[in-house]
Amino acid sequence: MQNQNNWDTIVAPATPHGQSAVAVIRISGKEAFQIVKKIWKGKELDNAKTHTLHFGKIVDSNNEVVDEVLLSIFRAPHSFTMEDSIEISTHGSPYIVQRVLSLLVEAGARIAEPGEFTKRAYLNGRFDLVQAEAVADLIASQSSAAHRVAMQQMRGRFSSKIKQLREQLIHFASLLELELDFSEEDVEFADRTQLLSLLSEIKKVVHHLKESYKYGNVLKRGVPVAIVGKPNAGKSTLLNALLQEERAIVSDIAGTTRDVIEDEITIEGITFRFIDTAGIRETSDTIEAIGVERARQKMKEASIILYLFDVNTANIEEVQDAIQEIENLNVSYILLGNKIDMLSEHSKLTAIQEALKKESQAPFMFISAKNEKDVENLKSELLKRVQQWEASLQTDIIVTNARHYEFLEKAEQALSQAEHGLLSQLPSDLVAMDVRATLHFLGEITGEITTEDLLGNIFSKFCIGK
Repeated sequence: MQNQNNWDTIVAPATPHGQSAVAVIRISGKEAFQIVKKIWKGKELDNAKTHTLHFGKIVDSNNEVVDEVLLSIFRAPHSFTMEDSIEISTHGSPYIVQRVLSLLVEAGARIAEPGEFTKRAYLNGRFDLVQAEAVADLIASQSSAAHRVAMQQMRGRFSSKIKQLREQLIHFASLLELELDFSEEDVEFADRTQLLSLLSEIKKVVHHLKESYKYGNVLKRGVPVAIVGKPNAGKSTLLNALLQEERAIVSDIAGTTRDVIEDEITIEGITFRFIDTAGIRETSDTIEAIGVERARQKMKEASIILYLFDVNTANIEEVQDAIQEIENLNVSYILLGNKIDMLSEHSKLTAIQEALKKESQAPFMFISAKNEKDVENLKSELLKRVQQWEASLQTDIIVTNARHYEFLEKAEQALSQAEHGLLSQLPSDLVAMDVRATLHFLGEITGEITTEDLLGNIFSKFCIGK
């Protein structure tokens, strides 16, 4: 770990750019107090206690007042970075913020790199890498579900589970390594039966964590829901009804939607990203054909597909063909018979219902997107679908980070190889190699094993002042 005494003192705005009532500028590092004192006119800071507020003025080299401000004092190690830190609350003029930043840089500070405050907190031991990444997820969360998962990770539940798995393996790993030192004596210190049982148990936990990523990723980014069907089925009307705004152009002319239109809503804390697609049909129109191809691509990417058809003109065989295409994608879907407001013979609904029951076990609903009839029931069904996913998880810890998923996958593969090695009675050095690999991949998740490139990649995605 780099010695913090060799680090520069850094500064950055902690609030977004733009005009506001108040803006906050954050300074952290061993020279924080000396630098601020050069532009500060107010109470002496040398003896100021940590976690105190001080009113005063920021002045330039000519003693001209730039702004009246509040200083928040945080002395090491009782700060976010565990370094001496000061937060300057100014009026929210972009000019004032830029002027104060310039004065602090002239006084000896350096503009922080993206994520550098959080990176220092991690390097100084405030939290591990999973918790540091959760800070960014917490800032970016736009729904209660995403917020809940980010808070869970920031509080260390996922980290604790990974550390627990590593600790369980380390004991046997050390015994295997010890055997290598006595290879000529042909002795075994690690009980192979116990080790095999442990590897199997850890692999099961790793697998469940890895499987939670599919659910965690949609919670974090929003559940992608593709609205598909033939032209003029009412897809754009349904999108507008779901969003409660005129987001898509609605027309009686078939093929109006030629590209995908996306927007999102939050239902009881879960974000859904609705994707209105071009009507799926054979067409000689080059532009429309591109739209149809994009519609099929969005079907593959979706977590849920809403297949919409007009109950007045429905060809059951075409609907059945569409169901087969969707089921080949192995994607959750809901069948929607639309335009029931225009139906003259309601007995036709029963006939459609009976025909679809023979073809699919997927839920189906009859709606009127134009009159918004049963659209609220559709929202409830979508929410129920996501809640079922959560209930089916074999772990109460949800993985949301692609980097974590990647290393869990690698750890699972290494565990499988170690299991195979034991069952095949391979030499201890080969088994030990796979156990070491597992420890390495799990350590990469929490940051117990890191490289500068890895840290640079992670923290470069943070905002400047965090």
